[in-house]
Amino acid sequence: MNDVITLGEAMIVFNPGMTGPLKFVNTFEKKVGGAELNLAVGCSRLGLKTGYMTRLGKDEFGKHIHNFARGEGIDVSQIDEIEGYPTSLNFKEIMEGGSVRTFYYRDKSPTLTLTAEDLDESYIRNAKILHLTGIYPAIDDRNIAVIEKAIALAKKHDVKISFDPNIRLRMWSKDKAKTVISKLLPHVDILLTGDEEMEIVMGERDPKKIIEKAIELGISYIAVKQGDKGSVGYYHGETIQASPVKAAKVVDTVGAGDGFNAGVLYGFLNGWTLAKTMHFANTIGSMVVGVIGDNEGLPYYEEVQQRLGEVERIER
Repeated sequence: MNDVITLGEAMIVFNPGMTGPLKFVNTFEKKVGGAELNLAVGCSRLGLKTGYMTRLGKDEFGKHIHNFARGEGIDVSQIDEIEGYPTSLNFKEIMEGGSVRTFYYRDKSPTLTLTAEDLDESYIRNAKILHLTGIYPAIDDRNIAVIEKAIALAKKHDVKISFDPNIRLRMWSKDKAKTVISKLLPHVDILLTGDEEMEIVMGERDPKKIIEKAIELGISYIAVKQGDKGSVGYYHGETIQASPVKAAKVVDTVGAGDGFNAGVLYGFLNGWTLAKTMHFANTIGSMVVGVIGDNEGLPYYEEVQQRLGEVERIER
């Protein structure tokens, strides 16, 4: 049985060889990315059993992602490589302060070949959490039916639904995002969201009001990410304002939210207190921003323990 499974699109990410506007960058380094895959990597490195459902292009990039996921200890039994659909690409622009812009090349995504009928019910049944994001349905309207079927199968077998809106306005409008995500939220058990995203979906940016509205929708576990302000969590009637964990240096903010999500799911599955879980998740987020790459900074459990001062780090 997998602790966490997820469904989404993986991409080859090209990191720039220098900071500054993309038009002046001449060299790039090939990496692997995709929010759902990052989450699976983050959970796997913490020690959870993870699985990933996707379609990749039957090309060199697809093979690279497939091998990368397998190498991270992720269950790749639900990954297929498809002829005639190129693996999606993502070029990053990184400025001196660590801010990032992304430029997508994901037309004719291999994930478009994955239909609701292709979902393996037994695979979903044998998981504890199904993690989804708003990125997958934003790729194409056809993916909405797939994500709805995945939710239905999870609910049928009492598998918890974890959801991160992960709104990408380069992929769809605010109105479209609000419409689609609003339909999904009543089925969510664990909401992992940024305050800016909920301003689009709920018209609220105040974490307390976000939590109130989420509770009304029947969501039982809520974590609101606020970047350098920390985060706010809610569970079993308790609300926690978790202070930020200062990063040694911010060089790339991509993947921090995925790392935070992995931390929350780890704490949830291990029955931790809300306060311990939120601090753990904030710590992971602060570690991720110090490393360039979508998932290179996602830590192993013992590395988080070292950062928290729970175990001694021996240099040599």
